[in-house]
Amino acid sequence: MRSLANLKKGEKALIRSFTDEALSSKLIEMGCLPGEAVMISCIAPLGCPVAVNIAGYQLSLRKEEAASVIVELVA
Repeated sequence: MRSLANLKKGEKALIRSFTDEALSSKLIEMGCLPGEAVMISCIAPLGCPVAVNIAGYQLSLRKEEAASVIVELVA
């Protein structure tokens, strides 16, 4: 399993869990639910922030926030 921060542009994954309890509640409120499909659509030149397509919209996350989301790659 990898974190959302480790994915490359265009890679798709499913959210499995979170490593930061406090941040997880904020992410869940923004639609980052376990089992939800995500795709990295953009990565800033210095790697932060990353733009993620999830639940029909684009969400921008800091690298530290993305690192707290554990994902499983899908084909």
